[in-house]
Amino acid sequence: MQNDGTATLTKSLFRMQVGVSIKVQAPPQKIWSLLTNARQFPSWNSTIRSIDGTIALGQTIQLKTTTAERIFKLKVSRFEPNARMVWQDGAAPMFQGVREFTLTPESGGSTVFMMTETFSGLMLPMIARSLPDFRPTFERYAADLKVAAERA
Repeated sequence: MQNDGTATLTKSLFRMQVGVSIKVQAPPQKIWSLLTNARQFPSWNSTIRSIDGTIALGQTIQLKTTTAERIFKLKVSRFEPNARMVWQDGAAPMFQGVREFTLTPESGGSTVFMMTETFSGLMLPMIARSLPDFRPTFERYAADLKVAAERA
């Protein structure tokens, strides 16, 4: 995956993954603070309408996006401050969505932000065509995060 903010898509019968990676001129701590402040999320991220709840390990958050009418109830299943976080929904083996955020520090104070979402399960072949193309939304998400994190 390139670090230029261009999203990728890979598909197989029971698995689909969308990802984006972008280099941000900010330390991981600054990016992490944006990613874990539920109340402030919509102020910098144009793809999110709201997040209710606390973004912390074991917590369930309620996410409203600009692209779907439903409320996503996501469990924070991994939470490594300033490095990695995972949100998930659904139940294996039928259908599950797992979004992973990764922050990799680089020399000079920059950070590579990577976000992937993997959809998998026995029901995926039946519903894959009804899922939107997530690439434009992932690109917007990464671009919004870069702008917010690079603000002085």
